[in-house]
Amino acid sequence: MNFFDSSVKRAASRRGHRLAAGMIALALAFPVVAAEYIAIPGGAYQSVLPTADTPLDVIIKPMSMRAEPVTNAEFLAFVRSHPQWRRDKVAGVFAESRYLDHWMGDQSISDAQARQPIVKVSWFAAQAYCESEDARLPSWHEWEYVAAADETHRDARNDPAWRNRILGWYSKTSNGDPEWVGGAPNAYGVRDLHGLVWEWVDDFNALFVSADNRNQGDPDLLKFCGAGALSMQDRDNYAVLMRIAMLSSLKGADVTGNVGFRCVRPDQETTP
Repeated sequence: MNFFDSSVKRAASRRGHRLAAGMIALALAFPVVAAEYIAIPGGAYQSVLPTADTPLDVIIKPMSMRAEPVTNAEFLAFVRSHPQWRRDKVAGVFAESRYLDHWMGDQSISDAQARQPIVKVSWFAAQAYCESEDARLPSWHEWEYVAAADETHRDARNDPAWRNRILGWYSKTSNGDPEWVGGAPNAYGVRDLHGLVWEWVDDFNALFVSADNRNQGDPDLLKFCGAGALSMQDRDNYAVLMRIAMLSSLKGADVTGNVGFRCVRPDQETTP
């Protein structure tokens, strides 16, 4: 800690501004570091989830994706600079009552939470955070494209060992706080797409699970008939079905203890 930081803290304490001193200490304890974005080359691949316009083959444009999920410390810095997203001020239409209720206070977290991925955050809040970084939430297909990679291959979906490892995590009950971010990078250099938390995607409300295949003609939704659609393409990828079912069950203001997010930035050269 430098002389200036020490002096400010002493002055705040002498004036009896305990809140000010606490906020200064928090800022020093959890310094905000510029987020690392990884360049993701574009490409074509076969999605397990067809859309009305894209039955199987999907083209992903080049983009940059956050290397890690957004952490509690990063989201804390965001709500301090955007107070409308504090849990004591956020509008109910944008976040339900459990929003950020795992934090110690409206603007405080524990040391242990600093490097944990943010959870109990609504889709609206996640999107607002990404916009503060000149980014957005990834689409389902963008997330799926990058998440198909293991540590050495950009598409490991045909590797039974990798699929079993992913399924093993998805099948576990989510109890307690998540682990810290910082897992092994995949072939793109992106970490923690699996094994830590589920993640919001931009078009989560279009991941529609329908038991009635007569609804398949609706052009406004991504529709598939449960296991039937997966059986046409990738019936062994049950972990993906679990994620789609989870996201499709949520509303934009919902929060859960196991859903976080990360952001993407479109490649500027390919953006109109």
